[in-house]
Amino acid sequence: MRWKDGQTSMELELPAHFSFSEALIFLGRSSQEILHYVEDSAVYKGIVFDGEVILLKISSTETHLHASFLLGAPSDNGRKKAAAFIEEWLDLKRDASGFIRMAARDPLLKGLAERYAGLRIIGIPDLFEALVWAVIGQQINLTFAYKLKKAFTEKYGTCFPYGGQCFWLFPEPEKIAALEPEELKQLQFTGRKAEYIIGIAKLMAENKLRKDSLSGQPGARDVLMSLKGVGAWTADYVRMKCLLDSAAFPIGDAGLQNALKHQMGLDRKPSIEEIEKAASRWDGWQAYAVFYLWRSLYE
Repeated sequence: MRWKDGQTSMELELPAHFSFSEALIFLGRSSQEILHYVEDSAVYKGIVFDGEVILLKISSTETHLHASFLLGAPSDNGRKKAAAFIEEWLDLKRDASGFIRMAARDPLLKGLAERYAGLRIIGIPDLFEALVWAVIGQQINLTFAYKLKKAFTEKYGTCFPYGGQCFWLFPEPEKIAALEPEELKQLQFTGRKAEYIIGIAKLMAENKLRKDSLSGQPGARDVLMSLKGVGAWTADYVRMKCLLDSAAFPIGDAGLQNALKHQMGLDRKPSIEEIEKAASRWDGWQAYAVFYLWRSLYE
């Protein structure tokens, strides 16, 4: 990606097949989200690198994203890390033309690809956040999942106030590793989820689980599934949202099943065999197909 450094701001050149308005629709889908907020055609987010806090305001023109640094110019390294974060968060470095060609031939995806043209997977670049969010979301509805994440972040995360708004940073694994399950149960976590999250935090705090050792590795799914509390759905969700694996396929996802039920005109959820048959046409782009199908659920 090419980006222009303006010290207190930067511009990132947009790739083909990218819609910032679609990104904002996804990012603004829950009023319970506190790790970013959407207002006046822009998204605001706090990030931290090597102890340096950066508050971003990201907006868009037809050809570029414009990122303003609300606390003033970050360090040279901070600006580079911020550019890399934005590229990863919004999946800007991917050539999506293969998905566009595939979807244009697919009876289930063709209409969605036209309706939501330019939608890209909005990622979760931080591995700990991605794993915690996936564990939180196991077997509960999205509304309650957001409620738990909000309570977790407000209790153990860090708030940086600016302009009357609190910019929340997700809790660090070192802080969560020191907790007892009872402390998370007080926030309405189940005992098992509390144990899983603390266990993952301990591995990350001890540097035994790292994103750079998983990204692009064929064995990433097996490594993730070896973690206590991480099954197939959780591993595939993390591969999709954090590792940006376009072939990741959380086939057991309830939202995917509901979307396919509607798109296939069924009076029941499709069977795994029916989903596998439909997905046989999506080779290499399963994650994108899922993301577009999820998009159809929040019209």
